[in-house]
Amino acid sequence: MSDRDWEAELKKIDKQMERVSDEALFPTKGAAPQQKAQIVGQQQATTTFGVFARLTLAVALGVGIVFWPYSARCGLGLAAYLASVGALIVSGVWSSIWTFRHRAAKAHTLSLLLVLWGLVLASIDVLPRTGYAIPTADHPASWGCTE
Repeated sequence: MSDRDWEAELKKIDKQMERVSDEALFPTKGAAPQQKAQIVGQQQATTTFGVFARLTLAVALGVGIVFWPYSARCGLGLAAYLASVGALIVSGVWSSIWTFRHRAAKAHTLSLLLVLWGLVLASIDVLPRTGYAIPTADHPASWGCTE
């Protein structure tokens, strides 16, 4: 058994609690409206124009990457293409964070679709090179150019 005198310990705790005011133990709910007002102030400080500007940039990149003008079969062209796809994923995440903060549901859904689009584009080129998909002429199994 324990050598502690629990009755004495509990008496010490009771004495300490008697010294503390009820306001310190149970704060009033007055702080919640202040926090809510602060959050509303932050949301008003950053306009929805900035949110939709981020989303527009991400959508422009997502659409523009479909029309990639350079060879992305191997080598430096492939590295540039995958870097652009990575930028698409990052911009989709970037805009999804802001659309979530501003409670823009449709814009948030579009941002998440951009992230998914970037992951699909990356997997089309990465998976054949790692052995998880069947290589084709446009997506060979090697990273470097052998020609």
